[in-house]
Amino acid sequence: MKLFFARMMAKANLMLLPFLAKFGIWGLGALALLDSSTLPVPMDVFLAYSVWHDQSRFLLYCVAAAAGSAVGGLLPYGLGRVGGELFLLKRVNRERFERMRTRFERQEFLAMTIPSMLPPPTPWKACVFAAGVFEMRILPFMLAVFVGRMVRWVVLSLLVLKLGPGAVDVVAHHALTVVAAVGLLALGGFGWWWFRKSRAGQLVEN
Repeated sequence: MKLFFARMMAKANLMLLPFLAKFGIWGLGALALLDSSTLPVPMDVFLAYSVWHDQSRFLLYCVAAAAGSAVGGLLPYGLGRVGGELFLLKRVNRERFERMRTRFERQEFLAMTIPSMLPPPTPWKACVFAAGVFEMRILPFMLAVFVGRMVRWVVLSLLVLKLGPGAVDVVAHHALTVVAAVGLLALGGFGWWWFRKSRAGQLVEN
């Protein structure tokens, strides 16, 4: 059954992707929507191809893809919000579940932005599902996905403009390095934000 499903998904990709790719910016947005909601799509490849053949509008391709990804993510987000709590509670006890919720709520925007910035094999849909389970508000969720995807695809587009379509392979081969670099930047940014917040609180108390 799994093999049959995999074949059907591959067949759907072969039929849908070339069709949607013909529609330029709108087609790329639709591909991103599919990738985030249902069908896995090699978005980096399609973005690189689109940017290389229409370099003057690379930013529009990034915006369309990021917006499509934010909208498409509402499906796994909604599944998490509707039935995800019961799903998780079958696997962890209530105490651990509440600890997970508390950790997520403290930094939910970063918890959604960072995975959206990272290339495969980041378990992005699992993060989206968790955002639904822990009831992250819809607008901040979509904004976090949009920002993360924009960062990812603007960087990729700039690499494509500099190195050509082969930049996709560069990103793929150095995925762990990219993950580590983004992780360090995110930790640094969070540390700076926490420092400023703590300092502001001390000033208010004084």
